[in-house]
Amino acid sequence: MKRICVFCGANAGRDPAYREAAQALGTTLAREGLGLVYGGASIGLMGAVADAARAAGGEVIGVIPRALMKREIAHAGLADLRVVGSMHERKALMAELADGFVALPGGVGTLEELFEVWTWVHLGLHRKPCALLDVAGFYSGLARFIDHVEAEGFLREGVREMLLVERDPGALLAAMRAWRAPPMPAQLTRAET
Repeated sequence: MKRICVFCGANAGRDPAYREAAQALGTTLAREGLGLVYGGASIGLMGAVADAARAAGGEVIGVIPRALMKREIAHAGLADLRVVGSMHERKALMAELADGFVALPGGVGTLEELFEVWTWVHLGLHRKPCALLDVAGFYSGLARFIDHVEAEGFLREGVREMLLVERDPGALLAAMRAWRAPPMPAQLTRAET
């Protein structure tokens, strides 16, 4: 792994632990020689993870759609800020640049980005690890819901295990490095859909 894409909020959230975790992840990425790919903003958890990675001497690549440059306040301090035309282009470029994906706390955009890359690995469209950094139990409810989805028969065997969940940035990166993509999925049958 050379670079990790981090999905997270343009807001900082209510719990200071979220910002602290974003900073810890940014610092850990840089110290472990991993570049950061993220949404290009200077605010919220996005700004916190980028600033921490930069302060620790890490590579930081921001990707932001032109329409969000003012709204998300594009990070003026980045050596590599890529401005794209749409959200679709943003996600595609972030996925192309990264060797794995981590979701910090965030809102609907963070969840949408995470679920898209997790779906892609499930379908065999990429073979990169996907993970949640479960800060202060932020994702524990989501993890329980995903377990429920699996128990109700809406996830094929092994799909749940394609989404790693850890509470510590170092442990998360170790799990991502150890993760191996499952065999390419067989074609879905009508009974499985």
